[in-house]
Amino acid sequence: MEQLDVAVVGGGQSGLAAAYALRRHGLAPVVLEASDRPAGSWPRYYDSLTLFSPARYSALPGLDFPGDPDRHPHRDEVAAYLERYAAGLDAEVRTGCRVREVSAAGTGFRVTLDDGRELAARAVVGASGSFGRPFRPALPGLESFTGTVLHAGDYRRPEPYAGGRVVIVGAGNSAVQIGAELARHATVTLASRRPVRYARQRILGRDLHFWLGVTGLDTAPLGRFVTVPPTQMVIDDGRYRAAVATGAPDRRPLFTGLDGDKVIWADGTAESVDTLVLATGYRPDLGYLAPLGVLGPAGGPRHRGGAAPARPGLGFVGLEWQRSPSSNSLRGVGRDADRVAGRLARQLGRSD
Repeated sequence: MEQLDVAVVGGGQSGLAAAYALRRHGLAPVVLEASDRPAGSWPRYYDSLTLFSPARYSALPGLDFPGDPDRHPHRDEVAAYLERYAAGLDAEVRTGCRVREVSAAGTGFRVTLDDGRELAARAVVGASGSFGRPFRPALPGLESFTGTVLHAGDYRRPEPYAGGRVVIVGAGNSAVQIGAELARHATVTLASRRPVRYARQRILGRDLHFWLGVTGLDTAPLGRFVTVPPTQMVIDDGRYRAAVATGAPDRRPLFTGLDGDKVIWADGTAESVDTLVLATGYRPDLGYLAPLGVLGPAGGPRHRGGAAPARPGLGFVGLEWQRSPSSNSLRGVGRDADRVAGRLARQLGRSD
């Protein structure tokens, strides 16, 4: 059985940041990526996706994002950046390696791949993100709805829904951005329990992310106090607020039920709907760690700042609110990765 120093599960932004940090701390990581390219979930997001953070705030440690630092990179640019980052790492990145499970093996771990191969590892970092585990809330009547139901992770472009009636469940960035795009082709409603909350993109001539940095909020260790992630604010330069204000899309309280192809609104009216889009977020995709007993009832990891107290040698990178508000972002994941890598290096008795 091949022996690895550290197996990093996932070759997206979190796994690559973890590999960079592990090398800095004297460890030899091998990144195991399920897809055919080290770009994580970015190639699978919707076609028009652009970052809400400018390029200067969208880089991993050791490699600036190319081009105008004040521009907002497109989905494909992020994917290309991650592939370039992977190519420059002093670490092995193996694509086409989907991890089926990780189990205990003495003081280390046994990593079993989908093709049956087994690897031994002294330590493991779970950095597989959440895109593979979309959250579908228990909406009344959802299972019997006869229209089309898709998660935001399955949405690509607006043309297939042209002329139809679409209801989007959610009020975060993805819900509003997809809703505004679809509203140019279809009749669209945002349905949510709470109104959309906006954050101004620019304040006093500076991007919001500048202020998050200088105030220290971006790096504040608030994760220990967050048991349920707060409702996501929509970062807006004014266009999304204006679109919702003009009803394209309109926003309504969450419906009370679904019946056949109809949505039952809070006022009791029923309306036929063609497509229901669940922009309801994701949950950590860590099922392969189940044999280790480190997951809670909902499948999330039991951890403290990315460390698994019950299993020395196991760490996590890229969890939402892992340590700070920016933990699950391009700009923040490197800080968490360095902390986790340092802890693993001390546990394994090897640090620079």
